Amino acid sequence: MKETQSKNISQKACVIFPSLQGKVISLSPEARLEEAVRLAEAIWLDVVYAEIVKLREVKPAIFFGNGFLEKLEQKIGEQGIKLVVVDTSLTPIQQRNLEKKLKVKVIDRTALILEIFGERANTKEGNLQVELAHLTYQRSRLVRSWTHLERQRGGAGFLGGPGETQIELDRRIIDDKIVRIKKDLEKVKRTRELQRGARKKVPYPVVALVGYTNAGKSSLFNYLSKANVFAQDLLFATLDPTMRKIRLPSGKEIILSDTVGFISDLPHELVMSFRATLEEVLSADIVVHVRDLANSDHQQQKQDVLNVLHHLGLEHIENQENYLELWNKTDLLSETEKNYVEEKAKRFSYIIPTSAVSGEGCNQFLKILDEKLSEHNQLISVKIPSENGKELAWLHQHSQIQSIENHDDYQLVYTKIDKVNMAKLSSRVKIKLIS
Repeated sequence: MKETQSKNISQKACVIFPSLQGKVISLSPEARLEEAVRLAEAIWLDVVYAEIVKLREVKPAIFFGNGFLEKLEQKIGEQGIKLVVVDTSLTPIQQRNLEKKLKVKVIDRTALILEIFGERANTKEGNLQVELAHLTYQRSRLVRSWTHLERQRGGAGFLGGPGETQIELDRRIIDDKIVRIKKDLEKVKRTRELQRGARKKVPYPVVALVGYTNAGKSSLFNYLSKANVFAQDLLFATLDPTMRKIRLPSGKEIILSDTVGFISDLPHELVMSFRATLEEVLSADIVVHVRDLANSDHQQQKQDVLNVLHHLGLEHIENQENYLELWNKTDLLSETEKNYVEEKAKRFSYIIPTSAVSGEGCNQFLKILDEKLSEHNQLISVKIPSENGKELAWLHQHSQIQSIENHDDYQLVYTKIDKVNMAKLSSRVKIKLIS
């Protein structure tokens, strides 16, 4: 746990979700409030008060009506609240006016998620992406109503007018930083492309785990790869992509990739900043959508994930051959719910009920992965001299042996193999394609 996390753990906060009449949101107001509370707890805030506020309209200057703000002022005084989280996007003016009225720090949904991402990023790329998102957000906060931005610097020439205002200077500094970070991220992107190119030459198929935040991706990743990735019951427990090589039942090796969790109304700054991270999903051979079946909003969470995938360019991924769904956390379901899930899964080949806690369904998942990755393999026959045990061992490791015919001085092996390994094999022994 980072030092900053332990410092913040005693800071009292309240979370407000404004439910605006007529505005369509993906989750129910109750689910959104619960999610916002969990987001606040993910950066170790002590949420002592949470409320859904129904609004007919937004007040341009201060967002909420005076009646609610007076009530909130009282709650802040009674409970010693130091931070107010408003689970929506606030304009810079609204944020400033709320802070003046309530006399405490106020942040909106975007700032809250950025704060979490700042806590979780561990790699150079992750830190760069978070910094870029922070700067893009901060740039939009530069408004003339902020008193320290109204100062001016003296002009240095006769035609320069009164000189550069502080707001202009701040904006230029931020713009320069944004340009520098984008250049650094381009270098990271090129490095990733080289790494992907190297993997294709090996080659290992890439299987990417995606899903709503806290769906259990990292726990499944740990179970399948025996890795020790940070997996906790927190939103956005994983930010930086993690990869491990694992072996399937057939002996075939693959790269399993754990990715950042998605969320409803993900701030635009973060979608753009984390595109490089999510490019691993775009190049994956199979996309595995991990869903939390124990969450009452799992259906809407699925739609939020698909919306982000569509935004990245994966149109109608759910209807494609390289898409699987893991219906996770079956250990938290009642017996009736579990039976329903298992019966439904039998009717759809792309659905596998799983539990990262008990391991239930994980072997079935690996078996289905094996089958999917082998669908386009070519059936061949290979004639191997009886004394050549090394070649037979290689076939066992790199192909799916169907049958072996033993003859006096050779073995005739019938096996399914992918194109890359077939090319390697054909340079050493004689093979025959079987239609």
